[in-house]
Amino acid sequence: MRVPAPPSYPRHPETRLRPPEAGFLLDRLIRLARVTEPINVWDYERLAEQRLDANALAYFAGGAGDEVTLRDNLAAFERRKLRPRVLVDVSSVTTATTVLGTDVSMPVLIAPLAFQRMAHPDGEAATARAAAAAGTIMCLSSAATRSPREVAEACAAEGTRWFQVYVFRDRALTEGLIAEAVECGFTALVLTVDVPYIGRRERDLRVDFRLPEELAPYGERLKGFDATLSWRDLEWLAGYGLPVVVKGILTSEDAHLACEHGAAAVVVSNHGGRQLDGVPASLDALAEVVEAVDGRAEVLVDGGVRRGTDALKAIALGARAVLIGRAMLWGLAGAGEQGVAHVLELLRREVELGLGLLGCCSPAEVTRSHVT
Repeated sequence: MRVPAPPSYPRHPETRLRPPEAGFLLDRLIRLARVTEPINVWDYERLAEQRLDANALAYFAGGAGDEVTLRDNLAAFERRKLRPRVLVDVSSVTTATTVLGTDVSMPVLIAPLAFQRMAHPDGEAATARAAAAAGTIMCLSSAATRSPREVAEACAAEGTRWFQVYVFRDRALTEGLIAEAVECGFTALVLTVDVPYIGRRERDLRVDFRLPEELAPYGERLKGFDATLSWRDLEWLAGYGLPVVVKGILTSEDAHLACEHGAAAVVVSNHGGRQLDGVPASLDALAEVVEAVDGRAEVLVDGGVRRGTDALKAIALGARAVLIGRAMLWGLAGAGEQGVAHVLELLRREVELGLGLLGCCSPAEVTRSHVT
């Protein structure tokens, strides 16, 4: 028995098979490029893992001890849930806010992070340019591989920059760095208070971490932290005439002391899980610190921020803004200045969309009722 041939249907002219042409292939390549372009911070992390050598990756990705706090910084944001309000007019949404009186385009700032030239040759200069273009604040580390002057010149003095202060036993070294930052237009001093000693970071030990030869001199500074640093030193730092931000606060007791000693802001931070393992996630410590500060200073938070919605959760718990370290670094390692700029824009868009879906028109409208 013969099987009848299937019926023949007219084919639309555009669907007929045709030999590939140059334009057709180019279009396919463009589509493929769009698909493979990073679309979130996690994508940039995977890209950075491919591009960084084992030495640099261990330094930037690792934490202290068993990395319990490192993991918990991320998990804390997953534990918190947003509570959206509906039937609210959100036809006009802005991500803009202020931090220490400075207008910023979004509640996401760049945290201080050392040795950025291990991730990309332009290092901190690229990060500063991207932050300035995005309209947010970049905080330069005392362990940067670019000087305050080099960073200011790289931005043509545009943008707002803060200077993070490690106090070294050689106070003259510390004072020289601060004086240069003040002279170059940095607008706040961020005193890191959770590093009397460097934490035990076992990923570094496993790869026998060493700075590249050309960057080795910058690492010499980190061998001489001043373990005598105390609250009295805030008065010395305030003598430079800039607002002092205290970074590394996790308890209500220290939040009270920071305010009593004139801090303009505090950063709730466990140093990205790189110092004392087993301390609370930064987000979990935030509410306690906010309550203790009681409006006397602005409260910022870092550690584990990977999404714009993470920033909204932090704001709902009382933070003015968040700072990103590794998220920025993955962008820098993946695509230099453009990578940092893209990470910032991705987060800004996520904040914008999250605000609208939360039923808010600006970060100022986000309240404690918006998170559980």
